[in-house]
Amino acid sequence: MGSLGSEFCTMSKSVDSKEFKPLDPEEFREKAHKAVDFIADYYKNIENYPVLSQVQPGYLRNRLPETPPDTPESFDTILRDVQNDIIPGMTHWLSPNFFAFFPATVSSAAFVGDMLCNCFNAVGFNWLASPAATELEMVVMDWLATMLQLPKTFMFSGSGGGVLQSTTSESILCTLVAARDRVLKEIGVQHIGKLVVYGSDQTHSTYMKVCKIAGIHPQNIRSLPTTAEDDFSLSPRLLRKVVEADVAQGLVPLYLCATMGTTSTTAIDPIKHLADVAVDYRMWVHVDAAYGGNACICPEYRHFLDGVELVDSLSLSPHKWLLTYLDCCCLWVKKPNLIVNSLSTNPEYLKNKISESDSAVSYKDWQVGTGRKFKSLRLWLVLRSYGVTNLQNHIRTDIQMAITFERLVRSDPRFEIMVPRRFSLVCFRLKHFNGFDSAYTELLNKMLLDRVNSTGRVYMTHTMVGGVYLLRFAVGATLTKDCHVVAAWELIRETTDALVKDCYA
Repeated sequence: MGSLGSEFCTMSKSVDSKEFKPLDPEEFREKAHKAVDFIADYYKNIENYPVLSQVQPGYLRNRLPETPPDTPESFDTILRDVQNDIIPGMTHWLSPNFFAFFPATVSSAAFVGDMLCNCFNAVGFNWLASPAATELEMVVMDWLATMLQLPKTFMFSGSGGGVLQSTTSESILCTLVAARDRVLKEIGVQHIGKLVVYGSDQTHSTYMKVCKIAGIHPQNIRSLPTTAEDDFSLSPRLLRKVVEADVAQGLVPLYLCATMGTTSTTAIDPIKHLADVAVDYRMWVHVDAAYGGNACICPEYRHFLDGVELVDSLSLSPHKWLLTYLDCCCLWVKKPNLIVNSLSTNPEYLKNKISESDSAVSYKDWQVGTGRKFKSLRLWLVLRSYGVTNLQNHIRTDIQMAITFERLVRSDPRFEIMVPRRFSLVCFRLKHFNGFDSAYTELLNKMLLDRVNSTGRVYMTHTMVGGVYLLRFAVGATLTKDCHVVAAWELIRETTDALVKDCYA
């Protein structure tokens, strides 16, 4: 700093002895140490909290002031309020007794990676904005693609490439817009009302929303029915039949979303056979492998991605199973230029020699927004800190715990497994009891779920497939061990004993 600048800084400090310094390194060091201690204690004692929050809507407004403070409050006071007011309103996703939704997995490496991401606070919209942010993302996307044994056509080292999105929804939206624009360039924008997209009744619920955002008419969003006989996977034969009927009506097949591990039951759509149909009609095929795709880093599960060489794009969320914290969704595409053509922006204030020469990736053109975090640091630290072998064993351990739970369910004749267990989700329910109809059986399962969750000791969820109400037990929280799975089953069994006793009382 020059002498004039130093003199000005000195004068500023003398004018106001209570200078506002929102980023003082030593103050940061002190608060960060306290925060880390708070977080570590939270993780250490997390089992002491009810897994599912017990508060009622509006609880927090009654605890907090109506207006923000005019003067600073101490960090200790704020942390105390987090403990007393915020934690009671938290459903503890990191609890080892959280078996509800697919988990949002975490790790020390990812936490530190996120600290570094926040440290730099890089807004990496193009290469020049932070070269390391762009290039590290390209590297880790190719690393993970290699772990998944993806074809070179999806890698920067080949003819494709990948980008970190926040969610699967954004990945589908970006690829759908690219597919839409490619087709409209051929048939004319005036025919957008003819475009048809396809999925199954097990495709994630966000698909309908994304299609509407992309301008697809709601009547042209096909949600094809699945059956228990097909384990709720999408039938290629049915897809071809529906597509043929649409073409006969003068409609234009545009996009197919296949799923590798559906949310309700982890059903696996047959990628290769569906892609064979789509290719005949020049449809874009996207594979949503948000949860199940993570398991494919293990060779014994890689076959679930067979046929991926035929598709146009693939998304996978490491935050669901690869310990990276929210949010982290990987999207690979075969032809990045199609996404860039649809999503690129080039305002004067972002132009520079590098971006103008097209010699580097500008990730702003691979996503909906412009700004983006340095999220690849998180994934990079996880991959380097643990290595592929430990991550594979982490996946296998979770699956083995789910197998343990499945065996416990099968050991009790009052229960039944409703769909095949493929990964670490077990779908089960109480069977029909003599003298009770199917409606009452559904009611009993609802009562069982409510009673188990109300204890605060375990949290599970339910789903409906094929008109049948099922209970979902998803293993995968980072802190979960065998003892938690066994304890959860004991609670389910004891609660069932009491429920059955009440039924026949």
